[in-house]
Amino acid sequence: MSLLSFIILLIIAGICGSIAQSIVGYSHGGCVVSIVVGFIGALIGEWMAGKLLLPELFVVNIGGTSFPVIWSILGAIVFTGIISLLFKRRRT
Repeated sequence: MSLLSFIILLIIAGICGSIAQSIVGYSHGGCVVSIVVGFIGALIGEWMAGKLLLPELFVVNIGGTSFPVIWSILGAIVFTGIISLLFKRRRT
């Protein structure tokens, strides 16, 4: 994976994390937190899709790495929702 592919992957993960945080209405940081939430959301989303036997939706292939955009957003919503229940709520 090249540096450009890695940066594009970070940007897509950040956008997915930001969308999820906006939907839940909870944000605990800035750009780096959105990127982390996007990647964790991808892991959670793909795990949930695998358990429910759901197909992959809107997968972006970057530098040989596939990133499930829809499952990332849905997983990040679940992750952000759990975090917002555990910690003090901060409106964005």
